[in-house]
Amino acid sequence: MTILLLKLSIMNLIATDKSPQMAAMLEGFDCPAILVTAEYQIIATNSNYQKSFGDIDLSKTNRCYEISHGYPVPCDQAGEDCPLGAAKESGHKERVLHIHQTPRGKEHVDVEMLPIYDDDGTLIYFVELLHPVPLASGEVDTRQLVGESQAFQNMLAKISRVASTEASVLLLGESGTGKELAAHAVHMGSARKDKALVTLECSGLTDSLFESELFGHVKGAFTGAHSNKKGLVDLADGGTLFLDELGDVPLPMQVKLLRLIETGTFRPVGSAEVRSSDFRLVCATHKDLFAQVEDGLFRNDLYYRINVFPIHIPSLAERIEDIPMLARTLLNRIDETKQHHLTDSAVSILKEYQYRGNIRELRNLLSRAVVLTDTNVINHETISLCLDASDPRIITTPNVVRVNLKTHEKTYIEYVVESVGGDKEQAAQILGISVRSLYRKLEQ
Repeated sequence: MTILLLKLSIMNLIATDKSPQMAAMLEGFDCPAILVTAEYQIIATNSNYQKSFGDIDLSKTNRCYEISHGYPVPCDQAGEDCPLGAAKESGHKERVLHIHQTPRGKEHVDVEMLPIYDDDGTLIYFVELLHPVPLASGEVDTRQLVGESQAFQNMLAKISRVASTEASVLLLGESGTGKELAAHAVHMGSARKDKALVTLECSGLTDSLFESELFGHVKGAFTGAHSNKKGLVDLADGGTLFLDELGDVPLPMQVKLLRLIETGTFRPVGSAEVRSSDFRLVCATHKDLFAQVEDGLFRNDLYYRINVFPIHIPSLAERIEDIPMLARTLLNRIDETKQHHLTDSAVSILKEYQYRGNIRELRNLLSRAVVLTDTNVINHETISLCLDASDPRIITTPNVVRVNLKTHEKTYIEYVVESVGGDKEQAAQILGISVRSLYRKLEQ
């Protein structure tokens, strides 16, 4: 439904005093939608909204910020961006990512606010369109993407924006940050979600293996090719092709990959037949592709072909406030009995730890904690033992279950000093002590 038709429909209903029919007008949208006054009051909803978020008693006064967030005041007065307030100020459509209260708990929702004016140019209504972000939650949940930090929401906002398009996506971030889950969210938010999401792990593949996996091969193409095999490009037809760790693609194969992306055509290994595939491309890497281009390790033309819509996947260091939620979510997934729980002191240690492996390392620590704890309570002592075990320089024996605080301090100080290349000033800053205190502790 166009904004012009929407405006005409609303103006006609207002003029004829047919407010109950406003809900029917909102059925023209294929997503949850509500009609809101300039004073934040919800006066109509469509069936998609009712299915996703539940019924609203419209005989009562319901403010959008009360229903969606449980706030007593508008969002911008509660420390969040308010799409309605932004649309009032700008006079045109605004878009904001919010965490909404739903029957399933807190969920991330991409909100579009469309202002509606009367013939005199007076702002009278807003149509609020709500697009739930697939696989994302704002609380401890079974969904795969969990968090509410600003860095996490910035990432989700970009995923939500690009998912519904056909643009190629490049996911950039450290190892263990969840790039594959982000690719899944892009796929599930697209029109291709009912088709396959096909993943190729590019790391460690030789030229011939990469080509065979991607394009397939025919019988007799090489030694061991006893039958025809469909390639992943074939399997991704109509869906999404996800190339993980793209920076590891062999340079000779980058030419064929570029041709595939530009033309949508390919030839299976050993075949003269040219085939085609309609797929959406999502790539991911933890490497600096631009630096690889400058070093001659990655083709310049391929880089600019895939770098259509880059999305930074934040590390745990960039989203420390999400660690308590992430830790409890991961623990629920690890522990099938759902009986183990983390104490606040254990969570505090997890928040202070520097994760080289990001979410993957956090999951490993929690898996180790479930094994080491003698009860269903994972406290700070258990987490401390897990952190010791994660450092290969610390040798533990079955007879040494725990060490004293002074030994812990000595080991940690040595670790920090070594990690910064012996820079005492930087080490002292990380440790939160003066340089003089650091020298004194090292002498001791």
